[in-house]
Amino acid sequence: MATTAIPRAFIWRRVHSLMGLWLVLFLMEHLLANSQAALWVGDNGRGFVDMVNGIHNLPYLQVIEFTLLGIPLLIHMFWGVKYLLTGKFVAGRTDGSAPNMKTGRNRAYKWQRITSWILLIGLIGHVTKFRFIDYPDTVQVGDQSSYLIPVDVDNGLYTLAGRLNFTLYDSEAISKMKTSFESNSVSRTLLEAASALQHPQFDPILGVAPEVYDPQKEIIFSSAEKLREEQMWVEALAHQKLGPHQVLAVCKDFGTASLLSVRDTFKSPVYVGLYTIFVLCACFHAFNGLWTFLMTWGWILKMSAQRAWVAVTVCLMLLLLFLGLASVWGTYWINLRY
Repeated sequence: MATTAIPRAFIWRRVHSLMGLWLVLFLMEHLLANSQAALWVGDNGRGFVDMVNGIHNLPYLQVIEFTLLGIPLLIHMFWGVKYLLTGKFVAGRTDGSAPNMKTGRNRAYKWQRITSWILLIGLIGHVTKFRFIDYPDTVQVGDQSSYLIPVDVDNGLYTLAGRLNFTLYDSEAISKMKTSFESNSVSRTLLEAASALQHPQFDPILGVAPEVYDPQKEIIFSSAEKLREEQMWVEALAHQKLGPHQVLAVCKDFGTASLLSVRDTFKSPVYVGLYTIFVLCACFHAFNGLWTFLMTWGWILKMSAQRAWVAVTVCLMLLLLFLGLASVWGTYWINLRY
């Protein structure tokens, strides 16, 4: 009995649809986490910090991000762009060669395509900004990790530093620390002495001579190790490039540094406006896509079920929209301004 092969285009459309569903779930988690920087007024963004730290401390985080987020996103974007370039709007004015179908679903199809282009550009900018440009630097000194993020100066930082337990350094303070360390002749002498003692004595017959415990060496090596850590710390601070109106925030955890980065971004009315558009487009695209997914996979075939799920997806969209806009408008201007 002959069998008909499933068209490859059909398979990729289903894969594109499944990846879209996965990204909807990620968007829900992402906006829920971000909203905690704004909604719990007086909490100082502690919920956001805890959630970000929990994710950041996962083992093999880079592998998880690439596998569970990067690959689905790339697949959905690749096929999405392909459909964008080949699909045609069917809602709007025409020259008579195609029908003008001004129905709700056709308008939704049109806006699904429009928001796709906005999201494509916005997502590239978002990832570039928060994953590369404004990503906190990590400095490991001994067993203590510190996270460094340059932020613009404002009056709220002074009180927020005490509540969130981070330290602020300006360019002058960092320069003084570097000069003080480099001009300390005692430190240089101690480091040189420790370096000389690191090389064991060589016996022509026995080879490397056996070591005997020397309390003086212990003091020298321990002191030198602390000086190397101090040197590493000063160099890490001096490596940061600060603008004329910036200070360096040094945080004890990644979540706090990320919160300060988000707060610093949403000081700007320009970024507030851009991210408002970004969130609006993301929520519409996600939940219109969710409704389409349910149709495509045969979950809602009856008209009554379709109407009911329109209401459900609209409610979910409005809820996520509220959480997203709260994080954009509330992180700095409501919760963490002072």
